[in-house]
Amino acid sequence: MGKADFLTPKAIANRIKSKGLQKLRWYCQMCQKQCRDENGFKCHCMSESHQRQLLLASEDPHQFMDYFSVEFRTEFLELLRRRFGTKRVHNNIVYNEYISHREHIHMNATQWETLTDFTKWLGREGLCKVDETPKGWYIQYIDRDPETIKRQQELEKKKKQDLDDEERTAKFIEEQVKRGKNENEEETPVYTELNRESEEEKVVFNLGKVASTSGQSSSKPSSLAANALKFATVTGPVKRKDPTLSQSKEKKKKSALDEIIEMEEKKKKTERTDFWLQPEIVVKIVTKKLGEKYYKKKAVVKEVIDRYTTVVKLIDSGDKLKLDQTHLETVIPVPGKQVLILNGGYKGNFGILESINEKSFSGTILIDSGPLKGRKVDNLPYEDFSKVA
Repeated sequence: MGKADFLTPKAIANRIKSKGLQKLRWYCQMCQKQCRDENGFKCHCMSESHQRQLLLASEDPHQFMDYFSVEFRTEFLELLRRRFGTKRVHNNIVYNEYISHREHIHMNATQWETLTDFTKWLGREGLCKVDETPKGWYIQYIDRDPETIKRQQELEKKKKQDLDDEERTAKFIEEQVKRGKNENEEETPVYTELNRESEEEKVVFNLGKVASTSGQSSSKPSSLAANALKFATVTGPVKRKDPTLSQSKEKKKKSALDEIIEMEEKKKKTERTDFWLQPEIVVKIVTKKLGEKYYKKKAVVKEVIDRYTTVVKLIDSGDKLKLDQTHLETVIPVPGKQVLILNGGYKGNFGILESINEKSFSGTILIDSGPLKGRKVDNLPYEDFSKVA
């Protein structure tokens, strides 16, 4: 009896039955064929193709076992890394998710007999952190990717730099407070005696200073006035303070608060970070690892995880993906649309894109939110702002 046609009820029923996972005892790993029942598995074992595969495997059985072991380990660790990252998770949860894929490598074809043996082997090889609890074995993936290690080192360096900046700022504030206290302290006046070295010497009074001569001032008022006029004619007109000089001196003497504000503004202008992801912005997928289906597709950032990782939702299909920021780039809208500044001193401010400079790969943005509303930012690079969803 021949095989049923593709659209016959029997062929459709066979395809429905073959969907999903079947019993492991009726699966041939050597031929990678799943049989539905005992009779089918018996017929397959008697087939000519299965006999040829057995002859090939008998020549070098360790080669086939090593191949299946490497494939199982690679796929298992890839699922653990991509799905759970560096989180601590029960090994059975990862394994159940792994075997839900129909074309997976079965463990009975590898060098490990049980999942516990495989878990212990991962711990001995240093691929995962493993620990045994009353609930079972838990595993935690160890990420040894050079980019991840470099990123962690940069984060630690930035944290240390932020702590140094905070200590330096606190020390600077303390010095300013001490200096302000010293400036505000009033100087105590020092009184000295009026001594005349000789009686013939005349007493000259300066109009800018206050002096008292009890005996002579009362007895000779006319001579005092004459001496005062004479002194005024000799010394010439009184010099007045230049208001511009006083203003410049006042500008030089800034308070501690003004200096702190100025220092914070300079720091904000020069402040840049190596992470730029923000929720509800439009981005473009630039990695080809996900296939042509998602390459150059636009998506909306729904959630930011650990600053560098995000969950995006594709605009066209609605699929959700978990990606790193290195696999994404900003989207530049047409002038007149709203954007969000992602880096630099104006980070976090919404604005309107006024114009685009294609030669310098930058744009001009008018900020329309916050205390800086109305300020125009020129020559902002493409990677520092993106379209708002």
